[in-house]
Amino acid sequence: MFRKFERFLLNLAVAAVVALGLMITISVVSRSLFNVALPDTIIIVRELMVAAIVFPLAAATLARSHVAVEFLAAKLPVKAQAWLVVSGSIVGVFALMPLIYAGGREFAHTVTSGGFFYGDLNLPKWPGRLVFLVGMTACWLRLLVMVVHDIRSIRAGQFDFITSAEGTD
Repeated sequence: MFRKFERFLLNLAVAAVVALGLMITISVVSRSLFNVALPDTIIIVRELMVAAIVFPLAAATLARSHVAVEFLAAKLPVKAQAWLVVSGSIVGVFALMPLIYAGGREFAHTVTSGGFFYGDLNLPKWPGRLVFLVGMTACWLRLLVMVVHDIRSIRAGQFDFITSAEGTD
């Protein structure tokens, strides 16, 4: 079930990247050929970049595609490597908690205050705040599920998650 949600977020990120490319291309062409600026292009591009960066975090976590330094850890016994992976995930769980809290507060404040961007379109600020909150929360949940699964695997004597790119639901 959670993988479907992660795949949905990944597809939204792809759509955001495509929209970014189209928005920038149309903006450049309209400015160059017709001397017409699209309204609030910078704001829209900035908000789309948030989606393009934050939405795929849970899928990247599932694939264990985050940056890792393995040249020292690879020389350790397999069980020690497994516990290093788990400890890194636990650090990630705790590191994301303040970001999720701050993102939730910012989202709530933006919704209650009715914040908007000053520009031609007066776009609301809350969608970008919601995108950030959903992406970070999905990544946090994925990390938490992986911690539980990895600890169970270590206790069962299975260490295949160290080299595997497959996660769990």
